[in-house]
Amino acid sequence: MDRIQNAIAKARASRDGSITGHRAGKANLPQPSKAGVDWSTLTELRLSPTVLDDNRLVAHRSGPDSTVFDLMRINLVRQLQEHRWTRVAITSPGVGCGKTTVALNLAFSLARLTDIRVMVLELDFRRPTMLRAFGLNRRQNFAGVLAGIEQPEDQITRWGRNLAFGLNSAQVPNSAELLSSDLAADIVDVIEDSFRPDVMLFDMPPMNVGDDTLAFVDQVDCALMIAAAEETPISQIQQCGKELAAHTQVLGVVLNKCRMIASGENYGYDT
Repeated sequence: MDRIQNAIAKARASRDGSITGHRAGKANLPQPSKAGVDWSTLTELRLSPTVLDDNRLVAHRSGPDSTVFDLMRINLVRQLQEHRWTRVAITSPGVGCGKTTVALNLAFSLARLTDIRVMVLELDFRRPTMLRAFGLNRRQNFAGVLAGIEQPEDQITRWGRNLAFGLNSAQVPNSAELLSSDLAADIVDVIEDSFRPDVMLFDMPPMNVGDDTLAFVDQVDCALMIAAAEETPISQIQQCGKELAAHTQVLGVVLNKCRMIASGENYGYDT
């Protein structure tokens, strides 16, 4: 754990120490707001509770269906506060594990804690699905923010008072190259400095579809891995866990699509 934490600290110190030098040559790099961005000025997402429920996004309100995500929330907040972490990557070994559904439910659960500001950044540029899960048909280009061609305030939207989203409506070519760039790393720093979220959730691509996730996870504090019960081979979980652990702290595995639980509960949490 100490080795991983030292690596994270060194990576961040390296970026911070070189800000003046290499940011100066990037005309499109947004500048952090000294006063902080007022979240109330962000474009508001109006989401239908019925559509959310139909798409298994159940943690936007308290109740039996949200309980398991609320338990995940407690464990996550405890870890973040203990280590003074902010950034959490969420990935899976393969496709179809439900990582985006888990990420969004966890975000909604966190946002019900009114003193926490939560930001979800959709970095699965190979298959962005959040807008569809929200039942929305609109253009969003958060990838353009990381590429330096869009301003964060123009592409980051909010739901309620304390939950913000950076969403994408289209696939992005050369996504691994974008995610591994110094510019993207610097812009994420600027976003964190300007918006000052308490928790940043990064919805990453599955690890077996390319190198996008490993290209970016050096920029986060920790990671959660989502596996599908009776579908994801143990060997994949172990291999992906080792690969993630070489870059960041792995908090645990969320077991999704688990049938051996009470009626109405659709996810399990295993650390």
